[in-house]
Amino acid sequence: MAIIMPSSIAVIIINYGTAELAIAAVESVLARDHGHPVQVHLLDNASPGGDGAVLVDAHAGRRWGDRVTLWLEKENHGFGRGNNVVLRALWDSPAPPDYVFLLNPDAQLENEAIAFLADRLDVEPQAAAAGAGIALPSGTPVSAAFRFPSALSEFVEAVNFGPLSRLFWDSKVALPADHSDGPVDWVSGAAVMMRLPVLRALGGFDPDFFLYYEEVELMFRMRKSGYEILYVPAARVQHAEGVATDVRSGSVRKAKPAYWYDSWRFYYLKTCGRSGAVAAGLAWMAGAGLNAPLAAFRGHRLRAPKGFFRDFARLVMRPLFFG
Repeated sequence: MAIIMPSSIAVIIINYGTAELAIAAVESVLARDHGHPVQVHLLDNASPGGDGAVLVDAHAGRRWGDRVTLWLEKENHGFGRGNNVVLRALWDSPAPPDYVFLLNPDAQLENEAIAFLADRLDVEPQAAAAGAGIALPSGTPVSAAFRFPSALSEFVEAVNFGPLSRLFWDSKVALPADHSDGPVDWVSGAAVMMRLPVLRALGGFDPDFFLYYEEVELMFRMRKSGYEILYVPAARVQHAEGVATDVRSGSVRKAKPAYWYDSWRFYYLKTCGRSGAVAAGLAWMAGAGLNAPLAAFRGHRLRAPKGFFRDFARLVMRPLFFG
């Protein structure tokens, strides 16, 4: 009888300015058995404030040894390009792992999530990636499975009007936090396992993205190549949303950084073409324009980010029309 060897897994954690959280993320991986050989790769993206030295001390003081490989970069690559540094080394290595598990530095395993995801990919070869269920530190589950965004979803979300949202419920990007196990368009990049051969065939993350939308675009390419993306809520991860990036969902209306708008524009250009990107941009602006009087009438805050019309026109629409 043939002996089935367990799949090998490389865990990649990209740190920028959250050294203590990244250490806790590593420890949450090392504390579990997994049932599969696991190697952790912890990359520091040229963090300010001496994070690199903190991670070096942790590696020695906690006796991580060869279970954890440290990557101390001299520039901030962002999320996708930071992962690519490790991915390229892995797929060119003499014994590359079967899967890579991307874990945010502000996330921790709550159960044998790595085993759940690897076991699932083992039996579903048509799947290129599998994402975990995610909860806040309070225990409140959050959306971790999604539909691909579209011009319609941008418009409906920007208007933020209940009857319209209910009419076009099937355009909503975020699926419910209690969404059932199975195929979806894409899953959260905070805790996702992917097949390394598929990543190699696709060239990894698109280097045009600095932060945000890079995992959506990558999973779009996976889906376009004929693979499924699975949501596996039995795999559970705790995520302190936004701690590593300072971009959170919630009630506080803040401006989004320029790289967020750049990534939004890149996503639509690469998945929908220039005309599709323009349509999505106009849809969002129209929705935000309608939301303004509705919000004023209802005494609600505006849905759009602070400075939206100025920033969106400058960073998205102008490059789309004249770039």
